[in-house]
Amino acid sequence: MKTKIIALFFLSQFAIAATWAQTYTVDAAKSTLNWKAEKITGFHEGTIGIKSGSFKVASDKITAGSFVISMNTIVNTDLTDAEYNKKLIGHLGSPDFFDVAKFPEATFTITKPVDLTKAVTEVHGNLTIKGVSKPLSFKTVVKKDGSSFVFMANSIVVDRTAYNIKYGSGTFFSDLGDKVIYDEFTIKLKLVAVQ
Repeated sequence: MKTKIIALFFLSQFAIAATWAQTYTVDAAKSTLNWKAEKITGFHEGTIGIKSGSFKVASDKITAGSFVISMNTIVNTDLTDAEYNKKLIGHLGSPDFFDVAKFPEATFTITKPVDLTKAVTEVHGNLTIKGVSKPLSFKTVVKKDGSSFVFMANSIVVDRTAYNIKYGSGTFFSDLGDKVIYDEFTIKLKLVAVQ
């Protein structure tokens, strides 16, 4: 009897928590993702589109959620030569890099609750690129305003080689000279979620 009472208590608490949970949907049009990749001789930068996403929020914490990045929307913003720009985007979309024909989406899925009461909070999750999932954590500024909240993370560091993107990597190839492309690239993320 005591076991049944305890079980009923926990079930009721779960039901209450589920009732209080609210769903927020990512506003793709207002969300942005900027990227920057560096090499020995310089850098390239640009944008990638956010496709979709949603989060469950309860007691001022994100308890679950994910967002989708549309990899075939890669844009370069530093090259003014149209032909060279097109060539770079084609290469980034090729199997040497993100292989967007085979893997048109990348995803980030939250794995730990995110505290929305702090101005700066830690986000823990799994980033999936080219079918490979790896843990990724970063600090983000949170602005909560009634029925919406905004994440702003200025420097998310991603090691591309962890996702089998090894082209031009000095870690794996020793004869590249000044053609080395650094393993890590950075992301600046603004994610807007609304009820």
